[in-house]
Amino acid sequence: MTDVLMLVIGAVVGFALGFILARTLASSAQKRDEKEAQSILDSARSAAETIKKEAEIEAKDEAFKIRQSAETEKNERLKEARAAEDRLNQREKSLDHRSDSLDSREHQISSLQGQVEKRERDLKESERKLKDRHAALDEEYEAVNRQLEKVAGLTTEEAKAELLANLKDQVAVESASIIRESEARAKAEADKKSREILSLAIQRVAADHSAEVTVSTIAIPSDDLKGRIIGREGRNIRSFEQLTGTNLIIDDTPECVTISCFDPVRREIGRVTMENLVADGRIHPARIEEMFKKAEKLVNQKVKEAGEKATFESGVHDLHPDLEHTLGRLLFRTSYGQNVLNHSLEVAYLAGVMASELGLDPIPAKRAGLLHDIGKAIDHEVDGSHAVIGADLARRLGEKPEIVHAIEAHHNDVEPDSVLDVLVQAADAVSAARPGARKETLDAYVKRLEKLEEIANSHKGVERTYAIQAGREVRVMVKPDEVDEAETVVMAHDIAAQIENELTYPGQVKVVVIRESRAEGIAK
Repeated sequence: MTDVLMLVIGAVVGFALGFILARTLASSAQKRDEKEAQSILDSARSAAETIKKEAEIEAKDEAFKIRQSAETEKNERLKEARAAEDRLNQREKSLDHRSDSLDSREHQISSLQGQVEKRERDLKESERKLKDRHAALDEEYEAVNRQLEKVAGLTTEEAKAELLANLKDQVAVESASIIRESEARAKAEADKKSREILSLAIQRVAADHSAEVTVSTIAIPSDDLKGRIIGREGRNIRSFEQLTGTNLIIDDTPECVTISCFDPVRREIGRVTMENLVADGRIHPARIEEMFKKAEKLVNQKVKEAGEKATFESGVHDLHPDLEHTLGRLLFRTSYGQNVLNHSLEVAYLAGVMASELGLDPIPAKRAGLLHDIGKAIDHEVDGSHAVIGADLARRLGEKPEIVHAIEAHHNDVEPDSVLDVLVQAADAVSAARPGARKETLDAYVKRLEKLEEIANSHKGVERTYAIQAGREVRVMVKPDEVDEAETVVMAHDIAAQIENELTYPGQVKVVVIRESRAEGIAK
């Protein structure tokens, strides 16, 4: 019994101790779990704080980049605005200068008109006084005659007969002297009258002259575009120069490129091509070729419009269409620094004014003056003097013989035989003889470059030739189906040797022969 009681007591004590131990262990585990949960929560909060700080840093970086980009764009636009403002200021100064020049010219014209009116009034007054003087002299003459008749006892007729008999030989000598004086006086008066006519014609036709330039400068939005114009390994600039026959100069000058060429038509086509490429933004060989074709079409349209405008302004109508088109080509032709189309218009005006002053029909004079240099539009295609070339062209296209002869005679290739011939010669000389109107060095320079191209074009298989870099380089495009690779080397040597034998030039001339093959396919 006692043993059982002890067992029961031991069991109860063991159960109590187990329960207490279990509660202790459970409480310890709960505390450990709470501690781990708190640790996880602290880690999560730390990670969240880190992420928040990183997000704030990234947001600040992004905001800085956006602000920097906006500032760069703002500076670029400000630079463009300043450049545009500079161009506008420059244009405004040019317009102001032109306005001042026109005001000065109007003042001079008004002053001249006032002088002419005063001179006319003085002449009328002088004529009136002269008439009064003549009347008084006639009365005195009659009185003297009556007095002489009374003193001499002879009539006027008897006195004349006696005087003529006594002074016959002396009168003959004096008559010869009077005739010579009259001839000299008439010649002097003729010279004076001709000078007055020329002066009047020059005053009425005061065309400006400007020396020809051989470069065109094209503005570009930014210097970054220069790299795209050059292209990878220079393929874009090579394609542009080969198509247009010009020299494209890209240097350190900010926001511009320069096109150089002695031929103004090529330079104009190159300028239009480059401006269209810059405006479009897509610059690659295929696009360059497309823009070149458009520019070529545009320049040809300008030639047509220039011919039509010249005939309209000069009052010369019923020209053959081919003559009108050839006349328009003179818009891009210069001679001794003069624009030949402007020079031709001026000669037409001068000849018309002088013809009117002489009492002749001014229309034929204007027509001959307008067409006198027509041969210069094609003198690089046909051998001979431009006067003879122009006369042959006008003759073939139905111009009247007197117009053709005036064209042919304006440089004495044939003898002038009419007043119209002399008028055209005089008008041409007046237009060309103004101080600074001509520059022979430029004309010689152009002739030398044209001769370079002519020598290269004379070889078999040559398709196109361009003299560039002020005549220091000649680029020759050959037909690939007629000239093989080996023949290009021989051709370059032959052209160089021919240039050495036939031309005189400073420095060296580089001859580059280019052979290019293309294959095309069309997918349908």
